[in-house]
Amino acid sequence: MTDSKQRDQLYADPQEMIVDFAFDEAVVSVFSDMIRRSVPGYAEIIIHIGLLAQQYAQADSQCYDLGCSKGAATLAMRKWIPSSCRIIAVDNSSAMIEACQQHIQPNEQLATVEFHCQDIQQTHIENASVVVLNFTLQFIPGAERLAILKTIHAGLRDGGILILSEKLGFENADEQAFQESMQLAFKRANGYSEMEISQKRSALEKVMIPDTLAVHQQRLQQAGFSASHVWFQAFNFASLVAWK
Repeated sequence: MTDSKQRDQLYADPQEMIVDFAFDEAVVSVFSDMIRRSVPGYAEIIIHIGLLAQQYAQADSQCYDLGCSKGAATLAMRKWIPSSCRIIAVDNSSAMIEACQQHIQPNEQLATVEFHCQDIQQTHIENASVVVLNFTLQFIPGAERLAILKTIHAGLRDGGILILSEKLGFENADEQAFQESMQLAFKRANGYSEMEISQKRSALEKVMIPDTLAVHQQRLQQAGFSASHVWFQAFNFASLVAWK
C-alpha cells in the first residue's frame, strides 16, 4: 500500500477522458491528504464523532462505521466508547478496508473492531447504539437512500443515534453560489489548482449527488427518527445527529 501521507496529485495533469470517481487504490493512497484539503471542518467532525459516541454508546452494543474508508471515525469512536462495545467497520472498497485494517491494531483494552468489505446496502444493523454515515450516503443513488436509513433505524436500540455527515445542496441560488465559492476558496488555499478542481468536479458529478438539509431531515423523519439536528457546518459540508 502506498504511503498514506502521499500528497493528492491525482488530477494535477490534464486527462483526455475523466472517468467517474471511485475509491480505488490510487484514491486510497492519497485519501488522507485529499479529504483534509477538500472538506472544510473534516478534522473537527472526526474528533466530535468520538465525543458523540462517548455520550450515546451503550454497553454491550454495536457501533457501525458505514463507509469507513481508512477508519478515522472508527478510531475516534474506539477512543471513547465502552470496551464492551464492538465496532463494525464497513466499506465496499477492498483497498479501503485493507488500509483501515493496517491503521487499527488489536487492543484488548479497547472495543473490538470487525472489518467487513461489503456494500452498506447489504449490511445488517443490529443491537446498535451509534451508527456513523460520514460522507457516505451522498454516494448512494437518491432513490435508495431512504431504505438505508430505515434499516439503520430498525437496528438501533432505543436512545441510539445516527451521525450523518454530508455535502449539502441549497435551494436558494445565491446561497448555493456562496457556499460553493467558499469551498472552492478553501481548496485553492490548500494548494489545489484550477485544473485539479475542475477535473475532480467532473469525476464526481455523476457519483456524488448532494441533497438539501430539508431533504435530509424529511428523509430521517420518514425513516422513523424522532428528531434530528445539525451539530456542525462549515460552508457546504454539515453533520447531523438523529435519535431513535
